[in-house]
Amino acid sequence: MNPLESLFSSNLPPLAERVRPKSLDDFTGQEHLTGKQKIISMLCGSKQLFSLIFWGPPGTGKTTLARLVSRHAEAELHELSAVSSGVKDLRNIIKKGKANQSINIQTILFIDEIHRFSKSQQDALLHAVEDGTLIMFGATTENPSFEIINPLLSRSKVLVLKPLENKSLETILNRAFDADVVLSKGKFSLSKSNRKSLVQSSGGDARKMLNTLDISCKLLNGEGDITDSVLSEALQSQAQLYDKTGDYHYDTISAFIKSVRGSDPDAAVYWLAVMLESGEQPEFIARRLVILASEDVGNAEPQGLPLAVSGFQAVHLIGMPEASIILAQITTFLAGAKKSNASYKSFFKAQKKAKENPAPNVPTHLRNAPTDLMRTLNHGKDYKYPHNFEDHFIEENYLPRGIKPEFYRPTGQGYESYILKRMKRHWPKRYKDE
Repeated sequence: MNPLESLFSSNLPPLAERVRPKSLDDFTGQEHLTGKQKIISMLCGSKQLFSLIFWGPPGTGKTTLARLVSRHAEAELHELSAVSSGVKDLRNIIKKGKANQSINIQTILFIDEIHRFSKSQQDALLHAVEDGTLIMFGATTENPSFEIINPLLSRSKVLVLKPLENKSLETILNRAFDADVVLSKGKFSLSKSNRKSLVQSSGGDARKMLNTLDISCKLLNGEGDITDSVLSEALQSQAQLYDKTGDYHYDTISAFIKSVRGSDPDAAVYWLAVMLESGEQPEFIARRLVILASEDVGNAEPQGLPLAVSGFQAVHLIGMPEASIILAQITTFLAGAKKSNASYKSFFKAQKKAKENPAPNVPTHLRNAPTDLMRTLNHGKDYKYPHNFEDHFIEENYLPRGIKPEFYRPTGQGYESYILKRMKRHWPKRYKDE
């Protein structure tokens, strides 16, 4: 057995772990966080820590940065995976944190995939974060606003990590060949073109790149040229090529959304299947459908939005594989529904006008009048209560002076045709050309 075969058979950690940076100087990428006078470098220098949530795609340095900050701050670090840990594990760490607090040692709890922590687990953590027993570092690939309880989120600083640029990935790859106990032996070769292919196939994910390289070396059984065919074998399948931060990910979700918008349920459910078979998070798809229900279906089919929201809640509750059934129902309903983007367009027209006139005077008759003083100032005077009139409508001006009513123009699609008919009856001059 040659020395490299011996190394491969000796239960070495994965390559990504072997070359993980040991200091901030060795860390590559995320310069908006790690550069001079940026938050990570300042935290490492001051050692005055607070709770952080690292939000970003896989393989961008979330765990590494959490460990580096802990090491530079000389804090005691405990790590939990939200997938495999329970409240009991959390309580044990809180107990250690209380002991450390009494001797002025900072205790950091790093929670990987914190978006998978249940509400009860997050509630159990909250008090320890509030009283300083623990400093929480969380890592998540999901939007914290959707997955983390507000009291915990409000006590944390969210740091957004970006997919690594090719230049950063090339630096990480070169360092691996120079410093790793296996690669530095010079028994493996990787051509310039194949290095480029490896970097590009990773989609901004350093861990994926290093894992692919690690598998390639093991497939060669000790030494050899890492060719196209070896790299392809290491990547294994199309499911692995579907990276949640890469171009194919964004192209596929784009095809899905455009198929629903284009009222093609067959194409929409096909792209749904592609995404789910490739390992896409069902909650991500469900959120996109909620947005689409309002942006593209709108008031043409008012049931679209509540159905999409219910679908998201059901997907979150049920999980895969059954979540695919729910997603298929919402997808085909929205694809088959009448479409209107009138409400979507109306907001951006109004937003543009509001930016031009950021603090308009509210007409006196529309102002609130809870006190005698306000009533003496004519607040609310001459306001006409619509329910007191026929058809529960009275023509009135509800806009500030100088603002034209030119924002919402309902189409003749679905339920919106009823809205348009009503608007024409009540505001004939405004909608005469519709």
